[in-house]
Amino acid sequence: MNGPMPMTREERARLAHEIAERALSVHGENIKAIGIYGSAARETDGPFSDLEMFCVLRSSGQDDDCEWAVGAWKAEVNFLSEDVMLRDAASVDGLWPLTHGKYFAVRSLHDPEAFFAELRSAAESPDRDDFRRAVCGVITGELYELAGKWRNVRVQGPCTFLPTLAIETATYGAMLVGLHHRRCFSTRALVLPEALGMSDRPAGFDALCRLVMAGDLSKPDAILSACESFWDGVIEWAVRNGYDCMENRRIPF
Repeated sequence: MNGPMPMTREERARLAHEIAERALSVHGENIKAIGIYGSAARETDGPFSDLEMFCVLRSSGQDDDCEWAVGAWKAEVNFLSEDVMLRDAASVDGLWPLTHGKYFAVRSLHDPEAFFAELRSAAESPDRDDFRRAVCGVITGELYELAGKWRNVRVQGPCTFLPTLAIETATYGAMLVGLHHRRCFSTRALVLPEALGMSDRPAGFDALCRLVMAGDLSKPDAILSACESFWDGVIEWAVRNGYDCMENRRIPF
């Protein structure tokens, strides 16, 4: 296996139609819709991009992935029941800005009942409180823990873990900004640049992102300083925007 080889957008589209025809022949009337998601759906795919597809099933409770490589190219088909897809599309968690863009931009290959329009409506259905809970979850569930880890490194090492912590911290900071604005990122590669283009970012976020994007992660003191400044900015930002994330009760149960 030589790994990914270049493929034109037209070749990838023909492959998608071939896979859709195969799925229809195998699953027949149980298929409600078939579509492409990801970079191929947005027509931002590069020559080495893989192909990602939804195959929506009428039967309930199914959630199976078929992922394979054939030498020069790779494809993934998610065989999902319509109830599973609609439920997931309407949910909001800490990675929502990264994971849910696929529900807003599906390129239909087979959709006689306009399911993908219904899917988009489900993805647009969460309200402000759903996003508020997700923001608080990122602060207390992810960033708070990361702060504890880099402070442990400062006390007891190893400093070799700091670059990883800086990347994770910047990434979850971007999730915070995306959730705050209820906007999805177009692709994983653009999470940090797109977050920097949004308004109302926590103080310290920009400096940490630029450190990470430049790959300038060889100086432990600089990383620790950037992470601490960002954490201070998150606390101030949360208070200013009315995100009440800290529990007042010593033990809440």
